[in-house]
Amino acid sequence: MTTKDTYTLRHPLPDLCRDGVIGDMIAVSSGSAGVPSFWPRSASDERVIAERFEEVFRDSFAARERRTLAVVCFALGTWVGGLFTVNCCRHLAERGYPITVVAPGTDRREIRRVIPELAPYFDQVVLLGYPPFLKNVIDTEDLPWADWNVKLVTAGEVFSEEWRTLVARRAGIANPVRGIASLYGTADAGVLGNETPLSVEIRRFLATRPDTARRLFGESRLPSLLQYDPDVRFFEAHDGTLLFSGDNGVPLIRYHIADEGGVIPYRDLLGFVREHGFEPAVTGPERPFVYVFGRSHFTVSYYGANVYPENIAIGLEQPAVSGVVTGKFVLEVVTDAAQDRHLTVTVELMPGEQPSEETAQAVGASILSQLLRLNSEYANYVPAAQQAPFVRLRETGDPEYFPPGAKHRYTR
Repeated sequence: MTTKDTYTLRHPLPDLCRDGVIGDMIAVSSGSAGVPSFWPRSASDERVIAERFEEVFRDSFAARERRTLAVVCFALGTWVGGLFTVNCCRHLAERGYPITVVAPGTDRREIRRVIPELAPYFDQVVLLGYPPFLKNVIDTEDLPWADWNVKLVTAGEVFSEEWRTLVARRAGIANPVRGIASLYGTADAGVLGNETPLSVEIRRFLATRPDTARRLFGESRLPSLLQYDPDVRFFEAHDGTLLFSGDNGVPLIRYHIADEGGVIPYRDLLGFVREHGFEPAVTGPERPFVYVFGRSHFTVSYYGANVYPENIAIGLEQPAVSGVVTGKFVLEVVTDAAQDRHLTVTVELMPGEQPSEETAQAVGASILSQLLRLNSEYANYVPAAQQAPFVRLRETGDPEYFPPGAKHRYTR
């Protein structure tokens, strides 16, 4: 394997690039320690990645036939998301797609200003950004989303199928399978894989059958499920984590990105779901699947059970409570004065909502029901008297837990 420590941080940047030439653009990422890493790339690198965007826009959004406004809501600047996405969408325009790009980034005032002005001139509007940010925009901006044939492209976080259904309903997206697509991307190498209608259909089937999903993936949480092109990004599994190889401004060989996940051949996954009674209604490219949980240090341990943010998120996406919470939360295990430990979830309320004991109880009951349904460790390891989480409610934009503009972290 290669890693940041053994490869990219070990050598001067020019030595990592072909012929010692740094590419024509650089993205910056910072890991958990906050030390910046520099990732050069060239236009030729972007053209390869643009094929993943093209697959989503063509096969899910029918963008060959529809005038499309692509609204880039990823952060702009040195971070990889915003400018990289702008460039890839413009490559599609060069290929003949009737796509127009506007890039307000995460500036809510600009989003609110440009979309109503431009959307009526197009057949559809595609919002591209981080899942919680796009959901918040749709929830809080009083705009006629259903009039604009909205689609979403997300990246950066795993979300649940309950989230997809909820956001699709609020945005007026009639078909969640073809209306919302996730990308698996990194600053290191751009987009590595993408959801297809086939992968989404299979994931939605598995979301309704936690035991079947657990047999397939080995965990009590549902990963992202994507397809990838092994000719340009080659995945391997190593001790439950992912390695990939790919040509970039800095070529990466068996690069260990530390994301938990694995690889499933196309025929193996189709055979598995058919054995469990599911026949997909859509077809897709006969390419392998990669599943991605994210990184294990975002879990917390409670009575020996691993509790995943994904388990909590599904509780907040249930109809009984989804109208009063934004979906953002912070999961932690808090020790009280008596040295007893409590699973604690701090939850952000929708704008205008005030904390109340009634709401806290409803949120806690919804979270607990999903924890018990999805997480067999939690159901069996945690004593019944300690299973109910302690819920703290905070108003929108609480500076301690939900500061505006910062990239949200779901665990402490």
